[in-house]
Amino acid sequence: MKLVLPGGSGQIGGILAKAYHDAGHEVVVLSRHPSQAPWRTVAWDGKTMGAWAEEVDGADVVVNLAGRSVDCRYTPENRRAILDSRVHSTRIVGEAIAQAKQPPAVWLQASTATIYAHRYDAPNDETTGLIGGNEPDAPDTWSFSIDVAKAWEQTLMEANLPHTRRVAMRSAMTMSPDRGGVFDVLLKLVRFGLGGRASDGRQYISWIHDIDFVRAVDWLIANDSVEGPVNLAAPHPLSNAEFMRMLREAWGTSLGLPASRWMLEFGAFFLRTETELVLKSRRVVPGLLSEHGFEFRFPTWPEAARDLCRRWQVTHRTTPAPLSEHLAKARPTTQT
Repeated sequence: MKLVLPGGSGQIGGILAKAYHDAGHEVVVLSRHPSQAPWRTVAWDGKTMGAWAEEVDGADVVVNLAGRSVDCRYTPENRRAILDSRVHSTRIVGEAIAQAKQPPAVWLQASTATIYAHRYDAPNDETTGLIGGNEPDAPDTWSFSIDVAKAWEQTLMEANLPHTRRVAMRSAMTMSPDRGGVFDVLLKLVRFGLGGRASDGRQYISWIHDIDFVRAVDWLIANDSVEGPVNLAAPHPLSNAEFMRMLREAWGTSLGLPASRWMLEFGAFFLRTETELVLKSRRVVPGLLSEHGFEFRFPTWPEAARDLCRRWQVTHRTTPAPLSEHLAKARPTTQT
């Protein structure tokens, strides 16, 4: 099977590229800054047609992960770059698929669980979940993120592709032991005694273990009856306070100083980022995956946190790839 990963040079792209490459599939990463890797990397700019489109013609799967990092302050310039990088790359991928003589059978497009409303009362699945943007107390930055997600998915669905199935992957935070990833950042807080609740700790955290993320992608490729938005999240989101308490237990410490809202805003300002990832309540559940019988290897946070802590220790003592110890169990089985 041949997979093309536009924007696949980041953390999530690396997780998928390694898993499928090690499983014996042909992997091609499209990157603005190609670098040496075990798989092929091809240059593209994420907005105009070029020789890279030849890789799409004849591919079995396209997984588009392109988009500027949201780890920044939402200045007008950064907002424009975040939105344009997602919309332009999605549009040009659609055009490449449309002109292909042998278009891929499936296009998996990155989206985000941030599209759902900030809420505590009920979980958001694909059918009954509330799309955000109208919450009375939500900051402007949260509404911006929802607008980006809507534009992202709209661009995906506007493409005229009669022979290619499309899936918008509304992913929760993917937890892996990679340096600089979400889990690495959270664990650093725990290691330095700062891993307490954020603000009042009531806000829900939705997450997915990296092994289950790979398995879910593999499942989406194989199940040709599934299309449209799909939540990629573990079935048991939990409050920020509980999430951090269980992470501290997995690491073997009880100390975790809390951070008030003003402290979080102060820190985010100096770190040149936003507090949305910490303060917005994302109560997202995998409705379609569960309905179709997908079985999570790590459905609950305590077992996932223990596994990730152990792998983090191994990864940071030596230099193995993130999934090196788990490929035998998590190896994708899709064949085409």
